[in-house]
Amino acid sequence: MVKIAQRTTLGMLLLLIMPVGVWISGWQWQPDQSGAFLRVLFWMTETVTSPWGTLTSIILSAWVLWCLRFRFKPALLLIIFMNGAILAGQYTKSFIKEQVQEPRPYVVWLEKRHGISETQFYQLNRQGRSEMVSTLLVNDTQLPTWLKRHWAFETGFAFPSGHTLFAASWSLLVIGLLWPRRRIITVLVLFAWATMVMGSRLLLGMHWPRDLVAATLISWVLVTCATWLAQRFCGPLTVPRDEQQEIAQRDDAL
Repeated sequence: MVKIAQRTTLGMLLLLIMPVGVWISGWQWQPDQSGAFLRVLFWMTETVTSPWGTLTSIILSAWVLWCLRFRFKPALLLIIFMNGAILAGQYTKSFIKEQVQEPRPYVVWLEKRHGISETQFYQLNRQGRSEMVSTLLVNDTQLPTWLKRHWAFETGFAFPSGHTLFAASWSLLVIGLLWPRRRIITVLVLFAWATMVMGSRLLLGMHWPRDLVAATLISWVLVTCATWLAQRFCGPLTVPRDEQQEIAQRDDAL
């Protein structure tokens, strides 16, 4: 358990560097960023947005199973533990959002720009909010069409970030489960992806830095527990003898 907590804690601290840095800097979102980079970040956020998030989980689950090479029964348990952590994070996020009811940055901007009432906006049902966003922005030629559609689709509360919970949980699961197998490239790719997803939530006007920080902390708790359960019931995460030579060759290549 101690080694698992050490790995996931290190991963959590790495993920917190960006949002904490942005928070401390006092950076404030404004809808004046555009161009190819913002569109790339939108694609990153789409890998987590329904329905693509389900496909992302399937792909990552399959990859982790292949890397660990568990037998059938332990593999099924591992799928349950991994995706259980993801689902638990999403349910936790939904519960907290309804208690805190923090407005998204773009909603605050709409209030200032178009004079809408933030309170009245969130009193509407989701369809009503979506229609209001579309109506207010229909004649806005500065914002890209895809961003206006994204805002109209994502009309819930901000705190904490569900997208960050999803991406951070998968990156922490990978470092918790695959680091003993020295799957360094996988770890680096997942952490880069998670950081880009988190950055996209800031630059797209969907979240405040504190939303990302809270989501990362929640994911750390859930993933640490899920990884411990995986080691307890699915088999050791330590490297079997027949893989030691393969890992040594992988380390030499790096």
